[in-house]
Amino acid sequence: MICSEIMKSEIECVAPTDSAGSAAKKMRDHNVGFLPVCDEHLQVIGTLTDRDLAIRVLAEGRPLTTPVADLMTHEVVACRSTDNLSRAEELMGLFRVSRMLCVDEDGLLAGVISLSDIAQHETLSRAAQILRDVTMREIAP
Repeated sequence: MICSEIMKSEIECVAPTDSAGSAAKKMRDHNVGFLPVCDEHLQVIGTLTDRDLAIRVLAEGRPLTTPVADLMTHEVVACRSTDNLSRAEELMGLFRVSRMLCVDEDGLLAGVISLSDIAQHETLSRAAQILRDVTMREIAP
């Protein structure tokens, strides 16, 4: 199975200049906890999670007007939408992320695969192994 077969392709993005407040509203309105941060060409330059907002805005007492660029995670982990799903699974475990960005042949955002997407399409034992790999971040130093 290739990534494009299970990835979500209708993805909301935020710009690095968007505010924390507008990103939070977008998460609420679309019922997601993860947004790719993209430039005007859909090139992914980072990611923003609901946890990022909680830790980097709420816990630090920053204003909701804080730009996403000051809050986002800059490390981008991605695979190609044409890659075999096993490549996405491998990267998720290696980088301990529960969401994988998929890019097209030009490196532009094509979709996102979440751990729950994999669990719905893979055997439970394979999904359980990926979950163990991803959650190792909670145990590892």
